[in-house]
Amino acid sequence: MESKRRSSDCCWFVFHLYLLVFFGKHALAELRYSIPEEVEEGTVVGNVAKDLGLDKTSLVDRRFRVVSGSKEIFFEVNPDSGALQVSKKIDREELCQGSGACLMELKILVENPLEMHHVVIEITDVNDHSPTFSEKVQTFEIAEQSSPGTRFELHAARDPDAGINSIRTYTLTSNDHFEIEISQSDEDKIPFLVLKKSLDREQKDKHLLFVTAVDGGKPQRSGTLNVSIIVLDSNDNRPMFSQDSYQIEIQENIPVGAAVTKVNATDPDEGSNGEIEYSLSKTLARKVYEIFELDSLSGQITLKASLDFEESEIYKLEVQASDKGQPPLTGRCRVIIKIKDVNDNPPEIEITSLSNKLPEDSKPGTVISLLSVTDKDSGVNGKVILHIIDNVPFELKPSYKENIYSVVTKEFLDREQVPQYEITIKATDCGEPPLSTFKTLNIQISDVNDNSPHFNQNPLQFYLVENNVAGSPIFSISATDNDVNENAAISYHIVRRLSEKDLMSSFLNINSDNGQISALKSFDFETLKTFQFHVVASDSGTPSLSSNVTVNVFILDQNDNAPVILYPVSSNGSAEGVEEIPRNVNAGHLVTKVRAYDADIGYNGWLLFSLQEVTDHSLFGLDRYTGQIRTLRSFTETDEAQHKLLILVKDNGNVSLSATATVIVKLVEPKEAFAASDVKSSSKADEDNNVTFYLMITLGSVSALFLISIIVLIAMQCSKSTDYTSKYLQETNYDGTLCHSIQYRSGDKRYMLVGPRMSIGSTIVPGSHANTLVLPDRRRTSEEV
Repeated sequence: MESKRRSSDCCWFVFHLYLLVFFGKHALAELRYSIPEEVEEGTVVGNVAKDLGLDKTSLVDRRFRVVSGSKEIFFEVNPDSGALQVSKKIDREELCQGSGACLMELKILVENPLEMHHVVIEITDVNDHSPTFSEKVQTFEIAEQSSPGTRFELHAARDPDAGINSIRTYTLTSNDHFEIEISQSDEDKIPFLVLKKSLDREQKDKHLLFVTAVDGGKPQRSGTLNVSIIVLDSNDNRPMFSQDSYQIEIQENIPVGAAVTKVNATDPDEGSNGEIEYSLSKTLARKVYEIFELDSLSGQITLKASLDFEESEIYKLEVQASDKGQPPLTGRCRVIIKIKDVNDNPPEIEITSLSNKLPEDSKPGTVISLLSVTDKDSGVNGKVILHIIDNVPFELKPSYKENIYSVVTKEFLDREQVPQYEITIKATDCGEPPLSTFKTLNIQISDVNDNSPHFNQNPLQFYLVENNVAGSPIFSISATDNDVNENAAISYHIVRRLSEKDLMSSFLNINSDNGQISALKSFDFETLKTFQFHVVASDSGTPSLSSNVTVNVFILDQNDNAPVILYPVSSNGSAEGVEEIPRNVNAGHLVTKVRAYDADIGYNGWLLFSLQEVTDHSLFGLDRYTGQIRTLRSFTETDEAQHKLLILVKDNGNVSLSATATVIVKLVEPKEAFAASDVKSSSKADEDNNVTFYLMITLGSVSALFLISIIVLIAMQCSKSTDYTSKYLQETNYDGTLCHSIQYRSGDKRYMLVGPRMSIGSTIVPGSHANTLVLPDRRRTSEEV
């Protein structure tokens, strides 16, 4: 069943090629020229470019050349003139043995577009060889009783030339007893020496003759054979073969040593005159003696070496049977052995042209290779089917000429998915069993700039600690490009805009090669909390492709601000205040309250109060969080009238900063305290009369500025994205310390950096040094991103 299917495939293959040759569009051409052998190198065969209609000025650019699969190159083309020239002397006899037409097929290749043309050159024969005999002397022993008309086969001359230049006739020197006769056997002329008059040994026992072989060339060439005839008195019956010609057929794969055939001759004589010995004629081609062996006694012909149908399809053997008489008589027969072809040669794939680098933007149908396939076998054994065995985006297209194919793309390519292909082509003949050959083409896909640089995340978020060193790198960004080489070489630059939103980009510099960003100034968290800018990444391809990314930078606070004492009021670098209290106050009486402020946030702005110095520790106590100074007990008569308290105010930064305030408490009698209070009130009333007007103007200005600030703040908050814009809300703790509470949002969480007192319902974020809270999200669900 498999055999029938393969045979059917081969028939369809031949039918397809038949239609392609006779009905297809003849895109290529075949030229024929004829030249004699042995012409000088440089001889012009013909102008191929002119005959093909090619533009001579484009031959060099289109790589006009001869493509030959053989080892020896006999022809070349002149790319300037388009002429086909002989590049090496041609010996027709060495190139084409036999008398048939000697044809050489050349392939002419041009590119851009890729074309292949076939040129057939016939090598005509020149009479450059003389006829030669294998032996210079041939001796015959002829009995005197031989009757006229007896024939004796002469050595045949050999002339490698063909046609009219081959051997035409044989001549014999003039004599009385012999004449020459020529017998035509196939394409060979066999000379015979014919006895026309009986010999007389007593008159002359030896004759010397000259046989001349003459060819048909102009001028004629000739060769001479010396024939020596010895006249004997003996044997009168020659061996006779059962048939004059034996014809057999054998397959080329029969084993060495196998019997080919057996010849048989008989001799009616008795004794030694009837004993026969077989031998091969000495005029056969050397190859015959290397392949066949004849048993001299039995006449059995056996195979001495392996056969090859592709080297020779037929062998002709001349077998002689000689008796042992004196003189011996000889009979001859011809054995014709025809070799039958066996499918023993796999197909051969020849890559005529190959473009092993292919741009990924090549269109379907682009030709990447031309190839031809040959099979030394004949008939069905030499019919070849080609196909690509891999699942690749390439296909084979047959040419108008049999066994010529082109490899073309059948779909679009993408180097980023598959950078190279291995195309395996299988050639299978139609023999039984079929033989196959594989050829692999390695195709590299070259890059085209079809991918833009891309960032893994957009927008990007970076956190920068304040007080950075101006000019030093602060962070870097990176983009990737799926292309290679120059198409993947990325350069970066910052988008400079004049809008207030991107104003900070003017203080940034970016390394165009590695994306490292440096700040030209030092940032201060207390004046700038966050800013945004844009970076563009461009590749180096042609044309260049680019993409941009938004960068959000959040400034992180450092403990770079020391606490500031608001009360008591500082003077000359020191904060000192005097408080007068009646001596009759009870325990827990609020003496005064130290007020301080820190511009930092979180722990850096969390202030703690402590008493460093006090005249009597049993009298006064200080709240470490609020800064309130209260009496611990009632005063006695023995207590001093004046007490000095040194209060230390420090923040909770990693490196704590602090400030000190001095409070002097004076104990007075109750009446003095009221009097002092009245004096202060009256003096302040006088001052208020002068300042009231200015305070009203100042209050109005501040109110107007406050309203404008609120409007601007609302507008900015509305223009920012809910997901990535930090929102700040300053809360003032009026218990003594002015603390900052900053809230901001990142994603779906709200964060707040707080001071010493945390709000109810908040949660400490792990890893935030206990000063960052996650607030419950009280927004409506519809507002979530």
